[in-house]
Amino acid sequence: MKQLIIVTGLSGSGKSIVLRALEDSGYYCIDNLPATMLPQISEHLSAKNSHIANHDRVAISIDSRSAAIETLPAHIEQLKSQNIATQVLFLESNIETLVKRFSETRRKHPLSTDTATLAESIAFERELLGNLGELGHVIDTSHLSANTLRVWVKDILSIKHTGLTLLFTSFGFKHGIPLDADFVFDVRCLPNPHYDQDLRELTGRDAAVQTFLEDQASVHDMLQDIRNYIEKWLPCFVADNRSYLTVAIGCTGGQHRSVYFVEKLSQYFIQHQKVLTRHRELM
Repeated sequence: MKQLIIVTGLSGSGKSIVLRALEDSGYYCIDNLPATMLPQISEHLSAKNSHIANHDRVAISIDSRSAAIETLPAHIEQLKSQNIATQVLFLESNIETLVKRFSETRRKHPLSTDTATLAESIAFERELLGNLGELGHVIDTSHLSANTLRVWVKDILSIKHTGLTLLFTSFGFKHGIPLDADFVFDVRCLPNPHYDQDLRELTGRDAAVQTFLEDQASVHDMLQDIRNYIEKWLPCFVADNRSYLTVAIGCTGGQHRSVYFVEKLSQYFIQHQKVLTRHRELM
């Protein structure tokens, strides 16, 4: 089966980085294709005399400047109906990060005008793209380096997508809540290993931190409650044909408690579910 990856999202969020990573992984890449030309891609994929037809894996970048961007959902459904395995990666980032990136590179925002500020152009683009993130997997690149983004994309695409992938991510509230989270659980009320000098420089992956947390009854209760909640509602998201469900666990700095919870939840759910694990603040 032919595999098609569509990369879209906000300008400055890393679409070019993702497309280059896909090209390095063997995908035939097309940059900035108008949404109205997607139906022709299916023809080229099946045509014997087409250069694209020689490639089983194709990646296409579509941005907000594309003609008739609002037709993208319908075109994607059409591609899927033609037995083309189509997956969407939607890149997102907070406005502070986007403003900083455009300011540092001195690039002009593609939707900027003589009367709109950079922040206004970003807000307009976010509104223009609407709910396209619901078409596939959303990646919040606000706190990601280019190298980390490349690694995450390759991890995502290494999983054969036959059903829902459960993605657990740890984070620190002081750095902001991940924009791609479907569920957010706050574990800041639990005892904090940070205040133990011997544990401060360790993480929730280290045995000493895990022992400290497992000695707390409240940690066991919180872990069980989160696990039960996910188990109860996961079938609803599977039935809704979701490709991904992102569960974010946050503590103050994203080093100890949230990391521990993500590790334990991943170990439990991987027994009967496809699972990806991320630790945003441990990059």
